[in-house]
This record gives sequence, structure tokens and C-alpha cells, in this order.
Amino acid sequence: MHTVVVGTSGTTAEDVIAVARGNARIELSGEALDALARAREIVDALAAKPEPVYGVSTGFGALASRHISPELRAQLQRNIVRSHAAGIGPRVEREVVRALMFLRLKTVASGHTGVRPSVAQTMADVLNAGITPVVHEYGSLGCSGDLAPLSHCALTLMGEGDAEGPDGVVRPAGELLAAAGIQPVELREKEGLALLNGTDGMLGMLVMALADLDKLYKSADITAALTLEALLGTEKVLAPELHAIRPHPGQGASAANMAAVLKGSGLTGHFQEESAPRVQDAYSVRCAPQVAGAGRDTMAHAALVASRELASAVDNPVVLPDGRVESNGNFHGAPVAYVLDFLAIAAADLGSIAERRTDRLLDKNRSHGLPPFLADDAGVDSGLMIAQYTQAALVSEMKRLAVPASADSIPSSAMQEDHVSMGWSAARKLRTAVDNLTRIIAIELYAATRAIELRHGLTPAPASRAAIAAARAAGVEGPGPDRFLAPDLAAADAFVRTGGLVAAVEPVTGPLA
Repeated sequence: MHTVVVGTSGTTAEDVIAVARGNARIELSGEALDALARAREIVDALAAKPEPVYGVSTGFGALASRHISPELRAQLQRNIVRSHAAGIGPRVEREVVRALMFLRLKTVASGHTGVRPSVAQTMADVLNAGITPVVHEYGSLGCSGDLAPLSHCALTLMGEGDAEGPDGVVRPAGELLAAAGIQPVELREKEGLALLNGTDGMLGMLVMALADLDKLYKSADITAALTLEALLGTEKVLAPELHAIRPHPGQGASAANMAAVLKGSGLTGHFQEESAPRVQDAYSVRCAPQVAGAGRDTMAHAALVASRELASAVDNPVVLPDGRVESNGNFHGAPVAYVLDFLAIAAADLGSIAERRTDRLLDKNRSHGLPPFLADDAGVDSGLMIAQYTQAALVSEMKRLAVPASADSIPSSAMQEDHVSMGWSAARKLRTAVDNLTRIIAIELYAATRAIELRHGLTPAPASRAAIAAARAAGVEGPGPDRFLAPDLAAADAFVRTGGLVAAVEPVTGPLA
């Protein structure tokens, strides 16, 4: 099994995904264990002093003015975890919780939190045992970080609350720890607070969304190329010299992907052979690289933000190398929240242009010779009419999900925390947007492959033929009389979601950008 070693200098997106989705094992490096021990010595020294230090010997948030006596400090740390584990609503997905826990461990291992090495080791042990705390949908304002979700995870470390075992069954956390031979932690000064103060949930969801969107943008370039072919469009608009004079990197990459898919097509460039010749393709076809490319560039910016956050130690207060323990605002989720919202906007636009291409395939007045709704016997058969309705419903929801969460803020903690990021909410709606975009692209694939097969006597590009053959092998049926469509659409969704479309095309085109 793949092993991820956690050091003091952050982690990578690849490691987050390996732990969250691949159940990779985690080890703490010797460097991290040494840094943890040094930082803990600093916290212990401050705890022994009579002067109050925030997070070590005081209350929290609006209650920070109270100096807590030594005999109450362990109770203080337990209480912050218990009281902050106040989430409600549906359970959050296992992969999100694993990413959240791993990223909190990443910050703890930095040596800037003052947490004991034994606590960090317990965090790794819980992940390695396949124990997943029950975390709820609602509770985080994205400042101070993802408090409620992280608190539910910390509760599991204490042997309290509920968690899911490696068998998928939810049981009391104490039982699961005992079964795995893990001793619950007894939190000391600062440790409860250090386990809660971070952007880990929203960051984990950003990292996974970027991985999913990378695959979806490649898939969208493929389906756009298939639709261009099915509409007898021109590939001349994809010429690299045209995109070189507007040098947005994403645009050039999308155009190159589409050109690679269309290489050798016998369907493109038939403008002058129709009774009503065209001068240009419609925007949804001609401008596909510009729209998808802008989304790709948005992803590049979001990936830059994610890489910086992955290299960060997010806590309050933090232990500095010179021995100071200082309060800060690094837990604020604004940097992550903005790009989460930006990605949802780009995804909505990509879904919107894909739906417009699908609608064009189905309209006999704009499809350049295809049967109405790609039906077998139009009038008797409705063809893909309602598949486009489904796609339109998804696009409509995508537009609602594109409304930025990060533009909102609701004060909390008696106005001490008077401006929050709502980054968790931005991440949650982006996950829904990514799911919907997958379905939208799948429906365009379904329509475009059927349309190409209805162009009798014309030979599609080799890459298109490979895509169609793989889709049919995956249960995505081709032309014919009306049938129960939902299973076909589900098969197309699974084909795109699992990367089957990209995998089918790349042996012909080479790796897509």
C-alpha cells in the first residue's frame, strides 16, 4: 500500500488524494516528531508561567479574557471540542472527512501548533485504521477555519461521538478505537484549540475538485469536438496560429485537444456542400476553446492558491521558531473561498455551453440534416428531447450554485468573529456543481455520439471512433427507437465520471493537455 510521509513543510495535492480516496497509510517523519516535541516544550513553559497566554491558559473567542487555572485546563480543552462539535444535517462524504483529518495533521506536524507528538501519532493511527468521524453538512462558517467539522474529528480522537469503522458501520468512536488498539487522547493546554483552527475541510474539497475538474475539462474538449463533427463544422478555428495571437494558456490547450480528437475526420469542413452554406459555426461550437480555456486558467489560479495553502501552517495562536506564541488571523478562509466560488462560476459556464451544443444537435433547423431530436422515427419517437430537458435542469441549478458564498458573512461569537469566509459552503456547493457538470458532459456525449452515427456515409475521426466504441462497450447505447433513457444516461455518466472517455481517446490522440 502506498505510504504518505508527513513532514514539517506541508504536503501535496497528490498526497491528499492518496489518503482521502486511496486509503494510503500515513507516517510521521522524524523531522516532524522532533519539531512537535520542540514546540510542545515552548507551550509547556508558557503554561507554567503566571501570565495568561491565549489558547494556552485563557478561554477562547469572546471568552478569551478569562485566565484559566492549571487544574481546569484539561477540562477547558475537552470542553472546546465537545461544545464546538455542533454540526447538524446529512453526513459529509468519507473522502472529505479523511482529507480534512489529514490536512489538520499536516499543520500539526509543522511544529507550529504546540501539540504533543503522541496526539499527532493518534491522528495518523485513526486514519490508518480506517476510522472516519461522523461530520455533518452544516456548522462551519469558514472562520476560525472549519470549526464544527474539525471538532467532530477531534471528538473521535477523544473516544467520544460516533464514527464509521473500516466496515462502513457507524458505531461509538470509543468502541472503534478500542477495536483498533488505539488509546483515546487526553488533551492538554492548547491541543483542543489546535485541532479545530484550520481551513482543512474547504482545502481538501478544493484539492479533490481540481482533480475532478481536470478530467472533466478534458472530457468537455472531447465532447465539444464530437459535436463539431456531428454538426459538420469546421476545425479551422482550432488552428494553433489563431490561438497564439490570443495567448491564454487554457484556450490554446483546449483548442489543441479538440484538434487532436478531430484529426483525420471525414465529417468536418462540409460548409459549402449544403443548400444553405455556412460562413461560421455558432458560438457554442466555434468558441468552445475560449470558454473551456478560461475555465482551465481559472483552475490554474485555484491550483496555485491550493499549493500555497498546502504549504501553510494554519492555526491560532502559532508557535514561532524564536519561542513566541502569537495570535493571528491565518485561519480565515477567504483565499480558499474565493477560488472555490470562482471554480463554480467557470463550471456553470462550461455546463451552459455544452447544453447549447446539445440543443443544436437536436433541432432540425440548426443541426444541418440530422433528424429532429435524433429520433428514429420523429413523431412516433421523441428521441433525446427530454434528455436535453434533464441537461437544462442541471444547467439551471449550476447557475444557482455559481452565486458566490464568499460574498456573504454572518457575525458570530458575540461579534468577536465579525467577518467570516463561508468557505465551507463554497466548497460544498462546488462539489454539487462538479457532479452536475459530469452529468451535463455525459448527456452531450450521449447526443453527439448518436448524431455522428446518424451521419451515414461519412467517417468520423479515429479518436471519435474510439470514443464511440468505448462508450457502447460501457453500456451507452446508440441510435434506435425510443427506449427507457435513464439507464443510458446513467451509463454515460459513469463512463465520463470514471475517466473512461479520456482513457478511450488518449491512445489515439496521445496525452491531452
